[in-house]
Amino acid sequence: MLKIILPTIMLIPTTLLSPAKFLWTNITTHSTLIATISLQWLLPTYLPYKNLTQWTGIDQISSPLLVLSCWLLPLMMLASQNHLQHEPLSRKRLFLTTLVTIQPFILLAFSTTELTLFYISFEATLIPTLVLITRWGTQLERLTAGTYLLFYTLISSLPLLIAIMHLHTQTGTLHLMMLKLTHPTLTNSWPNMLMSLALLTAFMVKAPLYGLHLWLPKAHVEAPIAGSMLLAALLLKLGGYGIMRVTILMTPMSNHLHYPFLTLALWGALMTSSICLRQTDLKSLIAYSSVSHMGLVIAASMIQTHWSFSGAMILMISHGLTSSMLFCLANTNYERIHSRILILTRGLQPLLPLMATWWLLANLANMALPPTTNLMAELTIMITLFNWSPPTIILTGAATLLTASYTLFMLLMTQRGTSPTNITSIQTSNTREHLLMALHIAPMLLLILKPELISGTPL
Repeated sequence: MLKIILPTIMLIPTTLLSPAKFLWTNITTHSTLIATISLQWLLPTYLPYKNLTQWTGIDQISSPLLVLSCWLLPLMMLASQNHLQHEPLSRKRLFLTTLVTIQPFILLAFSTTELTLFYISFEATLIPTLVLITRWGTQLERLTAGTYLLFYTLISSLPLLIAIMHLHTQTGTLHLMMLKLTHPTLTNSWPNMLMSLALLTAFMVKAPLYGLHLWLPKAHVEAPIAGSMLLAALLLKLGGYGIMRVTILMTPMSNHLHYPFLTLALWGALMTSSICLRQTDLKSLIAYSSVSHMGLVIAASMIQTHWSFSGAMILMISHGLTSSMLFCLANTNYERIHSRILILTRGLQPLLPLMATWWLLANLANMALPPTTNLMAELTIMITLFNWSPPTIILTGAATLLTASYTLFMLLMTQRGTSPTNITSIQTSNTREHLLMALHIAPMLLLILKPELISGTPL
């Protein structure tokens, strides 16, 4: 565990002390090395925990998410190069330091076996994200977006802290392995239902559940590209991961608590997909699409069966890669045309033919076409929901149909049609961008060959 966390922390002095000429080379190489070493965590094991230390341990639920977070750090740095090139050196260093600071906290949050440390690192990721959005965002609304993000997260996670403390007074320990051994103390009384609600709310806001999702489109639209990738690919997964961890603790969960969350998640998948069809802003469209995908994850992790957990796990990983790739593509358009409005960025296929290939691949992955892991995940989740209650097939089916519609709408709007007159001369796509897209799509196409690495079930 330390052999990943320590080099990640040492990226900060590397960023601050590298000479200007080698700044990008050094940190990108260093973080790529860390990502390569972290791949060993994916090795399947018969033990419940791998690399167990006193406070951290990696099991099948956390290892794919840990590898995903290590994998995305070099990609965020690659994506940020262009919009930082005109900034002075000190600002570049500051931006990269902020980016690297989040990483140890995310790694701790995913690998900790102790709920207090989990809460601390869960909250600590908020501050650097806030700095990224409010300092490096593009428009004036970034301050509003920062306020929304801060207050939504803080208001929802105060009950979580109280619930964790209450759990500690009841059971005398917060170690996850010990909590699994103790008999669940939660019954169907009102205080215990409120406590379960408090445990879940913070993660529902982070995930985000439809109805508590208003901070997400704002934060995504205003954040710089690295901030968008970070939010979509990692911070949303903290919510899903937290739900999966916490629902195991509250085993005899009452239906009064199940139904509202499940209903909101599935209805939200439907609603946000239809909102996507009416979006004018490209980044906002991608942000709403991640709300609908995470709705399926929430619904699956609420029914708590093996199938649904593995479906939620695979969907989290594949959504992390897909939405991150879509944000990168939206950013390449934005850097050339300086607008995110769909009407102004249409007809790009004749101008950037190779980018159109990446657009096609990313969109096909987003609407869960075989042979991507998204398909496997969505099918697994739909089957478990259908097994739990047959009428849910109407909601999930409609959500799938709408997902395909808005994805094709996005593809046709950006790639086809007549080019507007404002983009006569355009900068061609470069190797860095193609490498970035290839590193996003390659894991998705490779993981379908061995999906049990990310399915979250012990072999």
